[in-house]
Amino acid sequence: MERNDLSRALVAFDQNSTLVAVVELSLNDWLVAGFVAGDTTKRLKKLLADPDRLLKQLLRWRDEAAKTGRAIERIAVAFEAGRDGFWLARWLRSRGIEAYVIHASSIPVPRQHRRAKTDRLDTETLMRAFLGWLRGEARHCQMAAIPTLAEEDAKRPTREHEMLVAERTRITNRMTAALIRLGIRNFNVKLVKAAARLADLRTPEGEPVPPHTLAELMRDMARLALVRDQIKAIEQARVQRLKQSPQQGTHPMMLILAKVMGVGVETADLLVHEVLMRHLRDQRAVARYGGLTGSPDESGSKSREQGLARAGNARVRRAMLQLAWRWLRFQKDSELTQWFRLRTADERAGTRKTMIIALARKLLVALWRYVNEGVVPQGVVLRAA
Repeated sequence: MERNDLSRALVAFDQNSTLVAVVELSLNDWLVAGFVAGDTTKRLKKLLADPDRLLKQLLRWRDEAAKTGRAIERIAVAFEAGRDGFWLARWLRSRGIEAYVIHASSIPVPRQHRRAKTDRLDTETLMRAFLGWLRGEARHCQMAAIPTLAEEDAKRPTREHEMLVAERTRITNRMTAALIRLGIRNFNVKLVKAAARLADLRTPEGEPVPPHTLAELMRDMARLALVRDQIKAIEQARVQRLKQSPQQGTHPMMLILAKVMGVGVETADLLVHEVLMRHLRDQRAVARYGGLTGSPDESGSKSREQGLARAGNARVRRAMLQLAWRWLRFQKDSELTQWFRLRTADERAGTRKTMIIALARKLLVALWRYVNEGVVPQGVVLRAA
């Protein structure tokens, strides 16, 4: 399987025959900057947020360069990843334009306390970074892999499930806080029959729940019931899809991963669509994408570790930290668990919290090798088929 290496361009860059353009995207307007080697003309154009207008502008610049004797054989366009996502890159590529999406956090910016920032200055910064990337120079910027529409859509159930679970927690905490404010501490709002029992509650003074607070709690109960139903619908739909077409798309990878004791279908779905199906270069790239690598700070005699870089996928990082703790419970005889036990034999809480991150990183790499190369981690218990 071909691995992605988006840290540098893999195609030779002939700037004399290439039109390079960057786009600063916004809701209503797009600012487009173009560059052709040897051309002193300042190519900067503000357009309405319309892909057809963008394409016409690029072709117009190509024709203008041809009139001056510069034959343009390649058009390369880049813009930062943001709310617009990847649809514009897919649209441009389908029309023969090279399109790239830049990780916004990978663009170096000045460190002045108050610096000038305009769309025009942003296009100049993007252009410098993009030209350096096209030339194959390291550390100018990082490109994001452009997924297909189907790959993007496959992530929606897991992300919606995560959002709904967070909403369920917020509603529950809000209701619990409202009851504690009245002195009611022994009522479980998560019970199925909790809504029917609200009217019978009494405060420590023997008074019923005030009418406005009771109405608020009933509305929250209705929201909670709706969120629960939606969570259940997502989970049932996922199981149904796996049963109906176990060999379709990423389903085989999910089923293989779910065989590992301690890894549920929800976790398998998240890991497969967020990280494991990506054609990452090597295991170091896997750990970096999971946001589980360190951020050392060394200068002269100073040397310290600043903690997790947090530059990767936050969903993967959270899922792997939770899975690492479950791994210690369900995979007690695995090599990774024994490694963790050996490193934390002194039972210091700080050591355990630090080493659980290292375990999560090792575990993510092990699962990546398991689903892509079939290498079962040593000592791992698998579920019966």
